Amino acid sequence: MEMFAWETTGKRVFRDALPEELFKPTKGLAASQGLYNGFLSAGLIWSLFISDPSWQNNVACFFLACVITAGVYGALVSSKKIFFTQALPAIITLILVLLS
Repeated sequence: MEMFAWETTGKRVFRDALPEELFKPTKGLAASQGLYNGFLSAGLIWSLFISDPSWQNNVACFFLACVITAGVYGALVSSKKIFFTQALPAIITLILVLLS
């Protein structure tokens, strides 16, 4: 969404966090964030296709730790809501992966 629909869908999703007039000038920043999120998603999806259980867990844990770090940082510098929408689900998933 950040890469391809920042000025349309982004306005609806982030209406409370960003004034409407800032969507156009921040399009490049949002695209960079979208690319980063895409790489994290690709890493997590990749972990599902690794046949060695040990490596599958290691790769999943690494990318989940990246998501958690980004979510905590976003909560500290932007909006506390980011912790609950990004970091907390990744923390829960990381715990489940470690327990499996």
